Amino acid sequence: MQFQLTDMLVEQVKHFVLNQDDKALKNLLSEYHYADIAEILDELNLDDSVYVIKLLDSETTSDILMELDEDNREKVLKNLSSKEIAEEVEELDTDDAADIIAELPEERQAEVISKIEDAEHKAEIEELLAYDESSAGGLMAKELVKVYETWTVAGCLRRIRGQARDVTRVHSIYVVDKQEKLIGRLSLKDLIVAKSEQKISDIYITNVDFVNVDEDVEEVAKVMAKYDLEAIPVVDENQTLLGRITIDDIIDVLREEADKDYQLAAGITQDVEADDSILQLTKARLPWLVLGLFGGLGSVFIMQGYENIMATVPSLFFYTPLIAAMAGNVGVQSSAIIVQGLANNNVKGSLINRLLKEVGLSLINGFALALLVMLFGYLVGQNTTESLAIAVSMMSVIVVAALVGTFVPIILDKRGIDPAIATGPFITTSNDILGIYLFFVIAGKIIGF
Repeated sequence: MQFQLTDMLVEQVKHFVLNQDDKALKNLLSEYHYADIAEILDELNLDDSVYVIKLLDSETTSDILMELDEDNREKVLKNLSSKEIAEEVEELDTDDAADIIAELPEERQAEVISKIEDAEHKAEIEELLAYDESSAGGLMAKELVKVYETWTVAGCLRRIRGQARDVTRVHSIYVVDKQEKLIGRLSLKDLIVAKSEQKISDIYITNVDFVNVDEDVEEVAKVMAKYDLEAIPVVDENQTLLGRITIDDIIDVLREEADKDYQLAAGITQDVEADDSILQLTKARLPWLVLGLFGGLGSVFIMQGYENIMATVPSLFFYTPLIAAMAGNVGVQSSAIIVQGLANNNVKGSLINRLLKEVGLSLINGFALALLVMLFGYLVGQNTTESLAIAVSMMSVIVVAALVGTFVPIILDKRGIDPAIATGPFITTSNDILGIYLFFVIAGKIIGF
């Protein structure tokens, strides 16, 4: 049965904490998965959360810490001693342990690392902390199962049992040579059915996907998605096997990237959450709102320049919100498709062909919408010339907005700027201004101004 967080459960935990009924609290929480316990702790105050963390064993609480909301985890860690944090990270895989330590101030990081008793675990964590967090090295874990090509099948099975104790999930068995270079992978089926005296060199598979330690995590995600991999080995420039990246870490990367792109598309320049401070939220939202303000003021100046047309043909004034809306909507549609294609590496071929395709599509859509505008003008008894001017100018605006929505994200991507920025207020504001300008220019020409 799927876990459901209820007020009754939260109050029950609070009651046990208040009365320091440790036995009852342990019995209650023992029924739940660590991710469910983390969800419960996110509803408690800081003191109660710290009480529960200190009560339970490190094997459980280490996983709970990884599932806590980032802000809550930061507060909890501040209330744990360096020794207590060290005990937690010793229970985690190296990648998760490095993530926890990386969230601490530099001075505290050194203290926690010094308290880790397992020398090998400590050294591996320090190695991971040295990599850029946006690289494969910053995402990988050191825990993996590797075998040497010179081993026999019997010896390999004995050693695998020892290695597997430290690996949460055995997705793949990697084969290396004497220089620790990755040369292939080993099928568990082939290993089981092989004769005990056979060498690994006789049965391993040479075809193995891998990524360089300096590869950007988004590129790693694309490789794993393309080849449907649950895990991928990480190597350095000498092909030395350094670690592996598993699908759960890639899911986290994709989720964070999706959240960032969604906020950029909404005109939020920083990574913020709903419960962040008013100052943080203001800093994230205000820049794009300022851009929108200037864009609106630009539209005002454009309309003032065509005041004589609106005085003579007042119906044009009433259609300006429609033109601005159509320009913004079409631009966002076009840019959203391109940004999605860039993210999935599906935007290929000539830029000219892409633009021509978008022109064709926008001409069809624009023509259909122009006919509807003409029909509306006929039904309300509007002058035919005015209806034609509005329809033609709107069709032109739609074509131009589609081109801008297609062209801008591609150019941004080529310049190394996140193209998701082109799906929000940036494209909407620019198309609003451009659309209103084209509307009055084209409509004025047709009407005779």
